[in-house]
Amino acid sequence: MLDVSTKAKRIKLVVFDVDGVLTSGGISIGDDGQEYKTFNTQDGLGLRMLQTSGIQVAIITGRTSKVVEYRMTDLGIQYVYQGRRDKRSALKELLDRLSIIPEDTAYVGDDIIDLPVLTQVGFAVCVANAHPLVRPHVHWITKKRGGYGAVREVCDMILNAQGLLDGLVQKYLAQP
Repeated sequence: MLDVSTKAKRIKLVVFDVDGVLTSGGISIGDDGQEYKTFNTQDGLGLRMLQTSGIQVAIITGRTSKVVEYRMTDLGIQYVYQGRRDKRSALKELLDRLSIIPEDTAYVGDDIIDLPVLTQVGFAVCVANAHPLVRPHVHWITKKRGGYGAVREVCDMILNAQGLLDGLVQKYLAQP
């Protein structure tokens, strides 16, 4: 079996679940029914760095939320599949649309709804606080929890494996 770095090196597309990955998994709902979620800003920069480096980023989530729509628009993520409990069919649509094969795809999830996709991709990742039944089916488990920097950890790991992270850091250091 290929090591994790070798798997990360070939990734052209990274797909993320939302609740429990991009967020802590908690959902706050106001008296008016308005839904609130908290996103990590460092995760957001990591997603932008992937995109800047030419790596496609997408979201597949079982729930539908205006908050997710707003955040993904803000991050410039154009491939957003919401309300897709059948995540495998959403992944197939996405791969067909981008002409990318599963082996060149990473997926980051946290719960059993993600298993059909995690078992199809070349680099399966779960966050540190993923459900225990997910862990045996992934190639790598983050050290950080979903919503608390796990996404950034994945982004940095893939960028580093592809030799792109140092160049991105140097660009920030070179700014006046």
